[in-house]
Amino acid sequence: MSDATSILIVDDEAPARARLREVLADLSPEFPHRIVGEAANAPEALAQIESQRPQIVLMDVQMPGMTGIELARHISARAGEGDQDDPKPMPLVIFVTAFDEFAVEAFEVNALDYLLKPVRAQRLLGALKRAQTLLPAEHLEAIDQLVKATNTRRRHLSVHERGRVILVPLEQVLYLKAELKYITVRTREREFLIEESLTSLEEEFKDRFVRIHRNALVARPSIAGFERVTPTGEGEAGDPYWQVVLREVPEKLPVSRRQWSIVKGLVS
Repeated sequence: MSDATSILIVDDEAPARARLREVLADLSPEFPHRIVGEAANAPEALAQIESQRPQIVLMDVQMPGMTGIELARHISARAGEGDQDDPKPMPLVIFVTAFDEFAVEAFEVNALDYLLKPVRAQRLLGALKRAQTLLPAEHLEAIDQLVKATNTRRRHLSVHERGRVILVPLEQVLYLKAELKYITVRTREREFLIEESLTSLEEEFKDRFVRIHRNALVARPSIAGFERVTPTGEGEAGDPYWQVVLREVPEKLPVSRRQWSIVKGLVS
């Protein structure tokens, strides 16, 4: 079974997962595979992708809490930050949907495929074989195109912590701060660490966050004001600077001179 393709099934409905298992079993002679797990929601799916490293994910589009397209964006964001020393899994995603409204031009991208429920064996076989011909970079780009075409935005940041996945609602994030290879995600209650690019996060969430420094983005609603700091103590020599006063937390973050002209008008 070493050459068998590993598959993860993601669907919030148990009968739908069972149906995919049955169809896959019928295809075993033509498409050797092994099912490495099932997931009923986004946190389960992200955790299993991290631990099981499936080559293909069969993913329902319509799921409560997070759509399959948004979930695919979480997967591609994490995979995009992998490198040779620390590769991140990027499985090939085949979307499954019960509604034709999702089978639109957005899916007609060379590196993506979708299946309509009830899934037919030969249609699934064709999608699985096609997936094996794709390059990971092509698939990453296709996911990004799909996200833009459907105007899908992540509403959470996915935090991988001690073998589990925590979804942090974006509306709870006060600021994002780059520290070495990690990004600190600060909420009112605590800090989390994620491995993403601050520049990518700024581009994706530019409507909510503003850059105040080369290493920090602050959520606009969390800005209570600014205060000017004049270094006076021993070891504090330097020019005066501005810092952000945040709502709900005591931390104050410095604003770079370059960014001050941009952010000073955010609070009247």
